[in-house]
Amino acid sequence: MGGIQGVLLDIDGVLTVSWRALPGAIETVEWLRERHVPFRLITNTTTHTRADLAATLRSAGIAVEAEEIVTAVVATASYLRAHRPGARVFVLSDGNARADLEGVTLVEEGADVVVLGGAYEGFTYEALNRAFRMLMDGAELIGMHRNLYWRTSEGWQLDGGAFIAGLEEATGRRAVVCGKPAAAYFESALSTIGVTPERAAMVGDDVVNDVLGAQAAGLTGVLVRTGKFRPEDLERAPGVPDHVIDEVGSLPELLERLS
Repeated sequence: MGGIQGVLLDIDGVLTVSWRALPGAIETVEWLRERHVPFRLITNTTTHTRADLAATLRSAGIAVEAEEIVTAVVATASYLRAHRPGARVFVLSDGNARADLEGVTLVEEGADVVVLGGAYEGFTYEALNRAFRMLMDGAELIGMHRNLYWRTSEGWQLDGGAFIAGLEEATGRRAVVCGKPAAAYFESALSTIGVTPERAAMVGDDVVNDVLGAQAAGLTGVLVRTGKFRPEDLERAPGVPDHVIDEVGSLPELLERLS
């Protein structure tokens, strides 16, 4: 393929919804493999480790391995090890992030760093106020991602980015974001497949965090009209995707057209 030589794919809303494969997802991954197009699944999902994600996707018929997945939790751990080695870290997130936070010292009080991941029932007033107090005492605020919401088979769900915004407003400081739309996150994923941004495409259902974030990092941005996508998202977005497709099953045709 001449134009696009590597692909980054979001998982939730692009390949699956509530861990059930969306139309064309299985076939698209198979198509990429058959044509030797390198790819990575790049996700802000924080509920699963990479190994668990791979197993869950395989059970849905999408054949991927753990090393083909890059998560916001892994990116956060990498940032903490590089920039805050030895820091005491308070984590508030859905799922169990510990398995992918190797080398990070986790605490419940007196943290040097407060990390917010995916929202869940544990985002109570008590938990958020504890995080707020540590931030007011000087802790740094880090977000695994800035997703405001996502969509499941049960409907819309508020996500961690909404709470990050509230803590930023309350404390007067800006969070460091390790997952999408951080440019370093896209670049790190591409480095694992040896593809430069100008030769890569990012496929996502979130026009801001997935598509425009990738475009700002130099990738081609492809928006799918599945998952959390709503028509009004395009109208109010601060930019325009390079391409818009109805579902991920239309990606092979688009890539062939761009080659």
